[in-house]
Amino acid sequence: MKKPRATAATSGPDGLAPASDVAAIVAGTHGDPFAVLGVHEVGKSLYARCFVPHAEFVTAYTLTGTIAGELSRRDDGGFFEGKLSIRKRQPLRYHARNAGGDWWLTDPYSFGPVLGPMDDYYIAQGSHLRLFDKLGAHVIDHEGASGVHFAVWAPNARRVSVVGDFNEWDGRRHTMRDRRDTGIWELFVPDIGAGRPYKYEIIGPDGVRLPLKADPFAFKSELRPATASVVAVPPAHEWGDEAHRNFWRNADHRREAISIYEVHAGSWQLHDDGTFLSWDELADRLIPYVVETGFTHIEFMPISEHPYDPSWGYQTTGLYAPSARFGDPDGFARFVDGAHRAGVGVILDWVPAHFPVDAHGLANFDGTALYEHADPRKGFHPDWNTAIYNFGRREVVSFLVNNALFWAEKYHVDGLRVDAVASMLYLDYSRKAGEWIPNEKGGRENLEAVSFLQKMNKEVYGHHPGVMTIAEESTSWPKVSAPVHEGGLGFGFKWNMGFMHDTLEYFSKEPIFRKHHHNDLTFGLTYAFSENFVLPLSHDEVVHGKGTLLGKMAGDDWQKFATLRAYYAFMWGYPGKKLLFMGQEFAQRREWSEARALDWNLLEFRPHRGVWQTVRDLNYLYRSRPALHGRDCEPEGFSWLIVDDSQNSVFAWLRSAPGGNPVAVISNFTPVPRDNYRVPLPTAGKWREIINTDASEYGGSGKGNGGMVEARAEGGSISATMLLPPLSTIMLELVAD
Repeated sequence: MKKPRATAATSGPDGLAPASDVAAIVAGTHGDPFAVLGVHEVGKSLYARCFVPHAEFVTAYTLTGTIAGELSRRDDGGFFEGKLSIRKRQPLRYHARNAGGDWWLTDPYSFGPVLGPMDDYYIAQGSHLRLFDKLGAHVIDHEGASGVHFAVWAPNARRVSVVGDFNEWDGRRHTMRDRRDTGIWELFVPDIGAGRPYKYEIIGPDGVRLPLKADPFAFKSELRPATASVVAVPPAHEWGDEAHRNFWRNADHRREAISIYEVHAGSWQLHDDGTFLSWDELADRLIPYVVETGFTHIEFMPISEHPYDPSWGYQTTGLYAPSARFGDPDGFARFVDGAHRAGVGVILDWVPAHFPVDAHGLANFDGTALYEHADPRKGFHPDWNTAIYNFGRREVVSFLVNNALFWAEKYHVDGLRVDAVASMLYLDYSRKAGEWIPNEKGGRENLEAVSFLQKMNKEVYGHHPGVMTIAEESTSWPKVSAPVHEGGLGFGFKWNMGFMHDTLEYFSKEPIFRKHHHNDLTFGLTYAFSENFVLPLSHDEVVHGKGTLLGKMAGDDWQKFATLRAYYAFMWGYPGKKLLFMGQEFAQRREWSEARALDWNLLEFRPHRGVWQTVRDLNYLYRSRPALHGRDCEPEGFSWLIVDDSQNSVFAWLRSAPGGNPVAVISNFTPVPRDNYRVPLPTAGKWREIINTDASEYGGSGKGNGGMVEARAEGGSISATMLLPPLSTIMLELVAD
């Protein structure tokens, strides 16, 4: 849009700035301060002009300390100018004095721009894939001085200033240069460095000063409730995780064991006084625990900066900044490296679907709907009272795609679990008729969001082949985890919400009624290989009055524990990668709250310890047996052995994969032991019992088959007769000859 600009001449015949320009600089209303301030040629002479509030006298020096001239005060507000004795335009330092003392400052308006025409070209095109190296706050050396380069996108603003403790939060002091072709504003501020809080003061197109804005590209933020961005240097950590990263770069994730431990960093454990653990403290406690319990990955609920604890991080105001709750960004880098050295991957929950409307955030960023849609039918999320990104705007898409690349490059994360994908894909998501706008073809699909997700996945997999993306997508949108070139969205995996829903529904039923709901557990196999699935028992199942997984199991306390152990073994034997939310591995009794730590004392009690031991042993089996993970996403790795014994609520199937012996998974979901139960098996011979969730060491009744069964060929078929313990899952592995 066309914006009003100051167009007065920069100097009169005597070399002095026009009074209107002086007044506009002092008032902070000038549209182009670089045309007035800094060093300017007037005829054959050089003049300097500066705005230094509180000063009574100002002397100009070169950066090498040579005096360059005395400046006169034109305005009591602090506008100075004067003729210089130097002949070459160069950056200047000023010695300012008043009755209270003196101070030095370097003139930001005497420096040239940092960004160049190629940056302008790629930014305008929306194809810049290193925006995080250009926008935000960067500590640099520039034209002989050290300082911080600030750059922010605000194309409709009349003025943008960077403010902080270095200029008394005065928006008149450091008004930025408008790179008009791109809408980027930039300024090099000398003499400051890392650790300085800052925001942007923006005058909107209507001349109204907006609430101070945090930097969308801030790499560090203040601890809430403070909301300023903080100048940060890139993580200086020396990485030692090349072996881990090389493994995953060369791996087919679909054929590897992936067992994910979902963690809320702010409540896994806390200090005795209720304060958060730092990243280093989390590394010391969480990483060894995850290794001992056998998970392959930690998935953190969003750790990007966010103002409101009960949002759990899903309403982020700082996509590029690890939350200050847990210390410096370098601490997160150390955590990831420590996890990698221990053989554990780190996945981040990532939220490109929406953002909160806090005044310091992205909403109405430059006085217009910049990051969001102006029309609330596309730009406002009714479920969460948040703003929806405008995926049709290339600069917004670039902002988000760059963020995905940023976490993969700067922090070596192993994956992104993309939140609320369904809400992005459908224009009518949670909306009634008349509350949404159809796409250009008249449909309900958000074609712009589809294009964004495809671009994000292409760039992530293209630049970081060891990183995986996982969609939380709760509908039957086709080809979520198919490659983009095959018409898919391009994700590596998709959460299997149907598995979670159907199994929890089944296990909430009293055992006597389960025979009427047998299909709840068999139906999922009709689509189990339509996508690359992760089976999620996530935080969503243990909040908002839903209780805990233990509480959802039917029966008395003994039956609840037995059923939960059997359920976990059923899930670990089922095709798909695994995900379990923290606390459920030891059968947390209280519903999760972000405001308190898990109930770790429960591990002192045998039933809870038994559940934890079950999960640990399942993770070991899952990782060590190719049959249980090698074909998680391929139908060739699964075959039913018993699918229709609803009367006894018994299920049995075979898992197989190249490089390992087949494993039979057999579940009995009634509290009745089934003696002399016949299970068909593909091969005659001995089958070793590699887990039995009814084992006494897990807190079960100790019933079983002495660790071994034998399959025999009789009447043209092969089967083994065995005892099925009550409310249990057992796994049998063919013993090699």
